Amino acid sequence: MNPRAQAFLPLLFVLLWSTGFIGAKLGLPYAEPLTFLSTRYVLVIAVMLAVVIVSRAPWPRSWGATAHIAATGLMVHGLYLGGVFMSIKHGLPAGVTALVVGMQPLLTAVGAGALLGERVSPRQWLGLVLGFVGVALVVGGRAQLGLPAGDLWHMIWPALVALLGITAGTLYQKRHCPSFDLRTGSVIQFVPALLLTALVAAQTETLHIEWHGRFIFALLWLVLVLSVGAISLLNLLIRQGSATHVASLFYLTPPVTAIIAWALFDETLSPMAIVGMAVAVSGVWLARQRSAR
Repeated sequence: MNPRAQAFLPLLFVLLWSTGFIGAKLGLPYAEPLTFLSTRYVLVIAVMLAVVIVSRAPWPRSWGATAHIAATGLMVHGLYLGGVFMSIKHGLPAGVTALVVGMQPLLTAVGAGALLGERVSPRQWLGLVLGFVGVALVVGGRAQLGLPAGDLWHMIWPALVALLGITAGTLYQKRHCPSFDLRTGSVIQFVPALLLTALVAAQTETLHIEWHGRFIFALLWLVLVLSVGAISLLNLLIRQGSATHVASLFYLTPPVTAIIAWALFDETLSPMAIVGMAVAVSGVWLARQRSAR
C-alpha cells in the first residue's frame, strides 16, 4: 500500500467511526436499540455476502480460524455496539457514552502488555493518560445529569459492557486472528452478533420499527459507512499495528463526534471542550509513537 494512503487510514477510520454516535442519535427514536442493530446486521450480512460471491473471496481454511473470527464478532459488534446503543436509548448522553468507552486504550494497553507481550513505553503511557484527560475535558460539561445513583447505573452499565467488549475483542483478534480476508471475515463476525442480538431483542423488545426517513438514512449510513467501511478499516489497522496503537485512535472519537454534532445539530463547543480536543490529539500522537528499541 502507498505510504501516504497508509498514513491516511487512521484519520479516515476516526472520522467514520465517530459518525456512529450521530447515526444512533438519528435512528434510535424510531426503533429500540437491539431491534435497530439486528436490522443493521441483516443488511450488512446481505451486502457482504454479495461482495463475497462476486469477488469469490476465500473462506478460512479451518473451523478453528472461523471460530476465532466469530468470537471477535461477538465482542466487537455484539457487545460493543449493543452496549453503546442501549446506553444512548436509556438516556445516557452520547458524549458521556463516548467517555466511558473512551477508556478502552488504557485497558488495551494493560492487556497488551500482559497478554500479547507488547512493550508500552513511558512516552506511550503518558500519551494514553493525556488522551483520557482530553476526552474527559471534552465531555465533562455534559456529565451533569443530576440523576439518582440507581438511574445513572441503569444508563451506564451497558456502556461498561461495551467498553469490556471492544477491549477484549481488540486483544483477542490481535492474538488469535490478526489476519483474515476482510470480506468473508465480516460475514463470519456479523452472523454470531446477529444471532445474539436478535435473541435478546426478541426477549426484551417489541421489535417495532417506525420507517421514518431519518431512520432509513441512519440505517443505511450505519450499514454501508460504519459496518462495511469503518469495520473493514479497523480490521486492517489491527492487522498492521499493535493493539495499543490501534486502541489509541478511539481517544479521538468523542472530540470528532462533538465537531460533527456542532456542524449538524448546532451543538456549541465550550472553551474547555476545545482545550480537551487539543489535549486528546496530543495524547494520541504520543501514544502512537513507536517504543524505543
